[in-house]
Amino acid sequence: MPRIIDAKVIVTCPGRNFVTLKIETEDGVYGLGDATLNGRELSVASYLSDHVVPLLIGRDAHRIEDIWQYLYKGAYWRRGPVTMSAIAAVDTALWDIKGKLAGLPLYQLLGGASRDGVMVYGHANGVSIEETVEVARNYQQQGYKAIRLQCGVPGLPSTYGVSKDKMFYEPADADLPTENLWSTEKYLRVVPELFKAARAALGWDVHLLHDIHHRLTPIEAGRLGKDLEPYRPFWLEDATPAENQDAFRLIRQHTTTPLAVGEIFNSIWDAKHLIENQLIDYIRATVVHAGGITHLRRIAAHADLYQIRTGCHGATDLSPVCMAAALHFDLSVPNFGVQEYMRHTPETDAVFPHAYSFERGMMHPGEKPGLGVELDEVLAAQYPYARAYLPVNRLEDGTMYNW
Repeated sequence: MPRIIDAKVIVTCPGRNFVTLKIETEDGVYGLGDATLNGRELSVASYLSDHVVPLLIGRDAHRIEDIWQYLYKGAYWRRGPVTMSAIAAVDTALWDIKGKLAGLPLYQLLGGASRDGVMVYGHANGVSIEETVEVARNYQQQGYKAIRLQCGVPGLPSTYGVSKDKMFYEPADADLPTENLWSTEKYLRVVPELFKAARAALGWDVHLLHDIHHRLTPIEAGRLGKDLEPYRPFWLEDATPAENQDAFRLIRQHTTTPLAVGEIFNSIWDAKHLIENQLIDYIRATVVHAGGITHLRRIAAHADLYQIRTGCHGATDLSPVCMAAALHFDLSVPNFGVQEYMRHTPETDAVFPHAYSFERGMMHPGEKPGLGVELDEVLAAQYPYARAYLPVNRLEDGTMYNW
């Protein structure tokens, strides 16, 4: 029985903030779990250090399910992004330990590979349609089979989701939140033109995706989906805020464009109604924010009953620890759809050496035992925490927008 003898929280900022939990067992084996919550990192770090770590000491690291249930049900105050990110870090670290003790890569413990590799999509963005299409062409030449398209909106000084860096994108961009202006009318005019130009330039043998970032009402999203139908998008992501899950029923009534949602979901209850009523086509919940591998497997299994596929969030605020966990999950799960892949900076990769690899639009988690990710604690200590916020949106009249 590998008893847990220590657990510590490591916060580092090699270009952006990451929170990592390291759990150690009495036989010298350790596991890593990602606990990063973009813009609220220290909340999860405190939750772990002050409330969770004391509960882990002396427990059997093999009892992953029991520990998950204990942390979820024992806190009384259930769910929420802080709690579920903390539980996810514990869960992922325990799976890492189990894989190392078994001498197997994690995906083998999850039932083995269901496919040879994991299709990922890259981010093509630019201030104009022409620039976005040119970046997308570069991704296509690298072998990407799926590309997300985002472009600036004419008449607006900046647009969330469009960055100056083309291969590395960090949305948390300031010590205090950047305030962007937003115009739905201008946005709805430009996106169909973007897809028209992209199809003309890239052809039909590449999947094209788009992220709305929750900025439309259901009827506006239905209109955009209908306008894009001739260009066959792979999906429209986060069309409208999902607190009211029935909002997606209205979108469904007006378009056959596939819908994806869930990167900010933190439990199966966030997705239950959407899945059971087949109001979405892809569920985007991810390991770190949805309670770890144990809970994400439940969400995927429930979605599989309704022919809904996974499309896990994979932005740069998910550390290489989470990226590896996602790839092991993706490789094993039967109803996999696509994996978002935003490359980390060389500084981040140096802090988190990893076994996963990219080749011609596909990724593989590698064959090292467990997750296949290490943490250079000495190097991590050279990058202290730096407060950073995600931007917020206001309408052109100054109204705080509801996305």
